[in-house]
This record gives sequence, structure tokens and C-alpha cells, in this order.
Amino acid sequence: MHARADAADTAAESSTHWPDDIFATLQRFDVRQVPYVPDAGHSRLIQRVLASSTMRGISLTTEEEGVALLAGAWAGGQRGVLLMQSSGVGNCINMLSLIPILRFPFLTLVTMRGEWGEFNPWQVPMGSTTQGVFELSGVKVLRASTAAEVPAVLEAAAAQAYNALTPTAVLLSQRLIGAKVFTK
Repeated sequence: MHARADAADTAAESSTHWPDDIFATLQRFDVRQVPYVPDAGHSRLIQRVLASSTMRGISLTTEEEGVALLAGAWAGGQRGVLLMQSSGVGNCINMLSLIPILRFPFLTLVTMRGEWGEFNPWQVPMGSTTQGVFELSGVKVLRASTAAEVPAVLEAAAAQAYNALTPTAVLLSQRLIGAKVFTK
């Protein structure tokens, strides 16, 4: 029984530390600019970025601004990563055309909605088409569904984006981030 409790404690602990794993990987890849639309799923990572002396968090009013910001960051000699929620991916469709034209490294981390235990029907349409939208726009998609997958998935995605200039999106599943619950 004691071993089960220890295993459960370890699983619970690792499931809350995946944003720290992401932050550490971004540091290793010398990411400097982190545009984001405020999102509860990214809140711990955003806090880490805002407290960092080497990264600059930039709050956006809409997700497509982040695509242009990453192009500008690259032109200025810096790497960036765009943080957004799946509902914002549709806002980026036109701006995603900049990536192949300008050939800049594009990495985005997308917290998913509309899949695992979603209560909000408005989140389902974009949540169910996020991967397809990216793929039709020429962006490779990787997915992390458990905390244990996050380090390897992010490492592979960052290598693809920054070393091979392969536009890459990492979908952080709703099962990983936790389903939001509506309260009255």
C-alpha cells in the first residue's frame, strides 16, 4: 500500500511540473521572446517567463499578432515561441502564410480545449479542427497528452522549429492541462 501512495504522489507531482519542463527546454534553446494571449492552461509557464531575466513575455490582444512578432524577433536575431489556446488558432490562418514566405523558425505551444471533458460547446469546433488547420497551413503538429511526454515532445518540436526551420505546433491536450469546469 505504501508503494502505491508513493507512486500516486510522484505521478501527481510530475503532472504539475510540466510547465517547468517546458520552461527549461525553452531556456536550453535560447528562446528570448514569448508572445502570449493570457490563458489559464499556460499560466504557470507565463509566470516563469515574466519572472525570467532572459525571456521577455509579451501579452497580445489577439493570437495572429504573435505570428508577426515571431517573424520580427527572428529578423532581430532572437528566437521566440507563441503561446495560445486552440480557440485562437483560427485567428492565425492568414498570418500563418508568412512562415513559408519569410522562412523563420515558428514554434507554438497550444493548450487544447473542446476535447477531454469540455463543458463549453463553443470550444468544440476549433478544438476538433486545430490539428487539421495547422497541417493545411504547413505546420507540423506534435502532441503531448501526459506530463511524462512533455519533455521529449517539446525537445523534438524545438529542434524541428529552430534547427530544421520546420514550423511546428505542440498541442498540449486538455487531458494534460485539465478540463475546465463551469461553476455557477
